[in-house]
Amino acid sequence: MKVEFSPALPEGTRLVAYIADQDKLPGGIEPALAEGAKVARFKGRAGELFEGFVERGGTVVRVALAGAGEAETQARPGNLEKAGAALAAKYLTSGEKSLAIDFTGSGLSAEQAAAVLLGLRLRAWRHDAYRTKLKDEQKRSLDTVVAVGAPEGAEAAWAVEAALAEGVEFTRELVTEPPNKVYPVSFVEKCREAFKGTEAELIVLDEDAMAKLGMGALLGVGQGSTQPSRLLAIKWNGGGSEAPTVFVGKGVTFDTGGISLKPGAGMEDMKWDMGGAGAVAGAMLAVVKRKAKANVVGVVGLVENMPDGNAIRPSDILTSMSGQTIEVLNTDAEGRLVLSDALYWAQKEFAPKRIVDFATLTGAMVISLGHEYAGVFANDDSLADDLLAAGKTSGDRLWRFPLDPAYDKLIDSPIADMKNVGPRPAGSITAAQFLQRFIENGTAWAHCDIAGMVWADKPGATWDKGATGYGARLIDRFVRDTLEG
Repeated sequence: MKVEFSPALPEGTRLVAYIADQDKLPGGIEPALAEGAKVARFKGRAGELFEGFVERGGTVVRVALAGAGEAETQARPGNLEKAGAALAAKYLTSGEKSLAIDFTGSGLSAEQAAAVLLGLRLRAWRHDAYRTKLKDEQKRSLDTVVAVGAPEGAEAAWAVEAALAEGVEFTRELVTEPPNKVYPVSFVEKCREAFKGTEAELIVLDEDAMAKLGMGALLGVGQGSTQPSRLLAIKWNGGGSEAPTVFVGKGVTFDTGGISLKPGAGMEDMKWDMGGAGAVAGAMLAVVKRKAKANVVGVVGLVENMPDGNAIRPSDILTSMSGQTIEVLNTDAEGRLVLSDALYWAQKEFAPKRIVDFATLTGAMVISLGHEYAGVFANDDSLADDLLAAGKTSGDRLWRFPLDPAYDKLIDSPIADMKNVGPRPAGSITAAQFLQRFIENGTAWAHCDIAGMVWADKPGATWDKGATGYGARLIDRFVRDTLEG
């Protein structure tokens, strides 16, 4: 979606939108339009939309009022995004190619105007690459948004949010693509292409390099697949000499469950089991594109979990890079195996100030929180608080769960250092306890289980059905608030 700025409505504008606060219509609109909104019971609630037609200069103009809710509320940024998103949902396939949003006299700040544009662009994202028989009325037509009379500084504010939008869109693309298109090697190549021309440094470890480092857990997951595994690090130095903050993503590009095969029904959803890696890659793209004044590294462990004559079996014992041994009881508890080596390597390689992982790790998290929050576990209260705050501001919400030594006995193994899965109760907690065993003493760490958040079966505030882009905004906001100040 192309966004342009103009001091006045372009000649020949056919579609104009105004932002309306709750119970307050924009000034200057035609009486007939105001009366129509009143009759239609338009209140200006966040995301509410009213459409009418008026004559201007002898031309019939299509006019939309997009509700932004109450002006004085902490939810104001998100409500403004909903206003923009409502416009995208309404007009993306309307046949209109251009939409003008008239901010003249709106009273919005530069950042608030940028929030409207962000919501519109995010909601306008679609993935139609493989749809060859769309009817004309199903095809995307809207490709340009013109911000008219935007407040001073809006273009600069939008430049920052445009980088974020690009990152979220990259996350969605990675999560949406089918597993025959996105697998470990192609994931790396897509990142190479996305970061081309930037100052980011990409580090790639192939299977030989990981074997030399002793990454038996990560490599064990991928050994049943014909697709070779990879470890990718995206490094951005924008903050001087301070120790970096590292984000680690689980990148299981397709998860059959391995020998512990999943049921066939719904297995197609497992293309998004790399949602954590997608979130980290997309967030890094946003951070790099807006040249964040921070030192940040994104690390993703990339594997495909397949059943094969060479696949790991229940009862196998793997040796991780840390030297700790793992008894595999269920090959479908594979994400923690990938993360154990990725987390350990990231600490050894980058000596991070803080480390946070993102993973579609457990179905138990969906049972706990549904599709409204992701779960966060942390060994550091300050880190947990910063993540919770970033989640609230960004809309990628988190809810904190406990870590406690009392759960350790549930994953102790009689013949190895640990089991890769505990009993059914507290499944998300025991997964986090497992990961904690690979965190070096003194390193502040948090684990975000995002299993219920990366894919949606119905449209949300700023996304359509499918990939939500969850996690990219959370990471970007965390970087803005805690690393850039």
